[in-house]
Amino acid sequence: MKITFLLTWGDAMGGTERAVLRQANWLAQRHEIEVVSVFRTRDVPAFEVDPRVRMTYLVDTRDALHRPAGRELSDEVCRVLSATRSELVRPEWEQAFTRLSDLELERVLRETTADIVVSTTPALMAVMAELVPRRVVTVHQEHRVAELRGSSGNPLKIFSARLDAIVLLSEPTRAWFASRFGDASPRLEIIPNSIDDGYRPRSSRTNPSVVMAGRLTGEKQFGHAVSAFSQLAADHPDWSLRIFGDGARGELENQIAALGLGEQVQLMGPTTTIENEWAKASVAMVTSRVESFGLTIVEAMAAGVPVVSYDCPNGPREIIEHGRTGFLVPPADIDALAAALREVIEDEQLRHDLGETAAVEVERFSPDVVMTQWERLYTELLTGQDGPGWRERRAFALALHQAQSTATGVVATTPPVTTADSEIETWTAEVNARYSDLVWSRGQLTQVRDDTAPYETAKANLDLTVTALEAAGVDYFLVRQTNPTYRVAVRDEDRVAALTALGQAARHRPAYIEAFDGRHRTLGNWPAAFSDTVEQLRTAASVRIFEPIITGSWTLRLGAIYGCELEFWVTSEDGAELSGPAPTLAGNPLAASSLTPALINIGGREYHTVKPFTHKLVSDLTFPIDAVYTWVDGDDPAWLRRKADALGERYTGDHANESTARFRSRDELRYSLRSIDLFAPWVNRIWIVTDGQTPEWLDTSHPRIRVVDHREIFSEPGFLPTFNSHAIETQLHHIEGLSEHFLYLNDDVFFGRLLGPNMFFNAGGLPKTFGSRTQIPLTPINDTDEAYAVAAKNNRALLEQGYGRTLTHGFLHTPHAHRRSTLSAIEDEFSAAVQLTAQARIRSTADVSMLSSLGHHYGLVTGRAVEGSIRCGFINVGLAEHQPRLKALLQKRAQDVFCLNDYHDSDIPPEDQARIIEAFLAAYFPIPSQFEKGSARNRRG
Repeated sequence: MKITFLLTWGDAMGGTERAVLRQANWLAQRHEIEVVSVFRTRDVPAFEVDPRVRMTYLVDTRDALHRPAGRELSDEVCRVLSATRSELVRPEWEQAFTRLSDLELERVLRETTADIVVSTTPALMAVMAELVPRRVVTVHQEHRVAELRGSSGNPLKIFSARLDAIVLLSEPTRAWFASRFGDASPRLEIIPNSIDDGYRPRSSRTNPSVVMAGRLTGEKQFGHAVSAFSQLAADHPDWSLRIFGDGARGELENQIAALGLGEQVQLMGPTTTIENEWAKASVAMVTSRVESFGLTIVEAMAAGVPVVSYDCPNGPREIIEHGRTGFLVPPADIDALAAALREVIEDEQLRHDLGETAAVEVERFSPDVVMTQWERLYTELLTGQDGPGWRERRAFALALHQAQSTATGVVATTPPVTTADSEIETWTAEVNARYSDLVWSRGQLTQVRDDTAPYETAKANLDLTVTALEAAGVDYFLVRQTNPTYRVAVRDEDRVAALTALGQAARHRPAYIEAFDGRHRTLGNWPAAFSDTVEQLRTAASVRIFEPIITGSWTLRLGAIYGCELEFWVTSEDGAELSGPAPTLAGNPLAASSLTPALINIGGREYHTVKPFTHKLVSDLTFPIDAVYTWVDGDDPAWLRRKADALGERYTGDHANESTARFRSRDELRYSLRSIDLFAPWVNRIWIVTDGQTPEWLDTSHPRIRVVDHREIFSEPGFLPTFNSHAIETQLHHIEGLSEHFLYLNDDVFFGRLLGPNMFFNAGGLPKTFGSRTQIPLTPINDTDEAYAVAAKNNRALLEQGYGRTLTHGFLHTPHAHRRSTLSAIEDEFSAAVQLTAQARIRSTADVSMLSSLGHHYGLVTGRAVEGSIRCGFINVGLAEHQPRLKALLQKRAQDVFCLNDYHDSDIPPEDQARIIEAFLAAYFPIPSQFEKGSARNRRG
């Protein structure tokens, strides 16, 4: 037989190329084999090609100007043809094809002398169906999960009926083809990929190493493996997770660093000798969202290595026998993955038993077994070509397929039916099939989204609840509260109707319901689709409805706490009062006579409420609150040069005289703004005060963003340029258009969770101050004092002189709440000290700290501020002993606000600090804000 295989990139390092070349090399022992590669990208193929296999390249792309590999064309012709879109392959099928590749394919395939031509991608199937002569047997090898392909799989729908055979890797994919094409189907066969022939090194399974392999793409979900490994890393510090493959590393590197796993998880890059790496492993792990076959599973098993794998669609279940050769766990269930991995690591005998059995069972994938199946298929197809009805079958299949497609638009698809063990399992399967972005997180189907803020999630859960109630005609009213989540009340006699409505609304949605008793203790949670059947909901004091969301980084989960609380209110025996399970802003119970129906508008939608919750209360904050940042990019050469010139120094490219830490920019501003977008949506306008600098990523056209140059706020231009943050603080209240109430933030301060404005101001508009335990020594200024202490002692002198009051402590590193009028009063009352600070271009012993200290103390003394409380975390990222705090902060998210600072006493190198900060902030704030150019939230706005 003469067989021609078609590959898009025959010299590439990919699973399809490896599988096809293995087949070609084996068949070349007895048959005439050619591999036609549409494109050539390198001098030497990534995989070995038997000398008996003829490798034909069509288009050489090794240089910028693409040329035909087998003939000469002028530069201009090559340039035009390479820039012209392919007429054979649509861009959505495969973008690499051009009119130049079309011409070369036509030249080779229209005159082919092969008996059999084999395509290996849907795009190449289209080419084969259009160009190969009718006398040639045509076979397509589908190396991916056809039923899950997007637009790249459209040729399967258009051209499959024209072929003689399609060879698949799994039974579910075969069933999908059969149901889609019915009698129009070509011959459908299942033939697995094979392992390498010859010597295969075996593992002793004593090396404490878990190994994974594959391209670093979202489909492989290596982040799940890192999360699972993190659950047992501390218990097994001698074990490591090694990941082989190329692709996008950034997100994985950030996750590894954020979890503190840099010593145990390694990204090894690509390798051409993966069989040697399996031999060094004791466990293999597979976390793919979907696997067409699972060649890495077979290779690991061939080395005697047990595999822990997601039971994802298609491949793993057809290779791994659960409990005999490895473990299969529910797809995207990280906790189950970690538990299975822990069992194999901790039970040495189990590990050896699984590995030995795997090495035996994997022989069914040996080349002699698999390649014999291929040879038999090709022989039967070629022989059948001379049999009766061969041409008629092709014509009938094509006509039937075209008739079906014309009648329905596309051939009807009937997915294989799976019998569920319970109603919840059936619901899980149905919902999972409806959504393309679901994973298992904390035992719940969870949407993966990187564009939704917590308060938007809370509003979506409110809308889910209210829409269900309104559709069913169930009376409800919104219960106002200070928290930025939502409560809805229904009368207890409407409980059954309300729960039934929720069940109907959530029937096909990944929504859950949690029940609480009268003391707000959880009674459990269930899919909301079963709201009307769960016994605990029939007596619960309240329930919480939510659709969980997790970011693609798996570091931010928006779950039950952002759900909508549905409360069951009880009418008193005399009908005079209605009481709920928790206090409200208008009291509890409420007089029934006061519950006049009313409407309240939230985010452009009107909701039912009652009159007591529509009043403007004494506790309401009704004034706008701005945010002001002072920001500098201390690595900017132009800024450094200005600084050197202003201070009479010679610019050397380094920061001179002062600690670099104060001026170092590590993109903290980007993440601090993300914290506002996520957790403080009530902030009005955001003012960024700079010295002629603007972050390149900042959308300065955003209606809430204002960039303010120092020259706009300094009353004395002669004081500029300045490199003294104390001086800049004295001028911030001069910002034209700044609201009376504002928060002052350094860019290393972040909101840690969803907060309301009442955390920083009381209803009367007075700022809240947050005292710290940091003492300001009752001693004169001396040479050992740090800058903050020097300024604080100067503040103390002013207050003692003006009010006879002595300050002894500083304030926490939080957003500082202020009023412009108070700062103006300080400027008038202590004008000399303020003026002296404003004119100091670098920090001096005469400075006052107007916004971080003096404004607070002055406010307390004069009745212009009040004391408050806040949960505030402070981490010196330059100290190794503070690193565990970062991990705890990320995992618990228990701080209202936090500050990441770096002092001169650092014992971690600056470059390592930068890596640590970047990884942590990207993990804590993974959703790009509406203030960043090009982000999903920015485009949406």
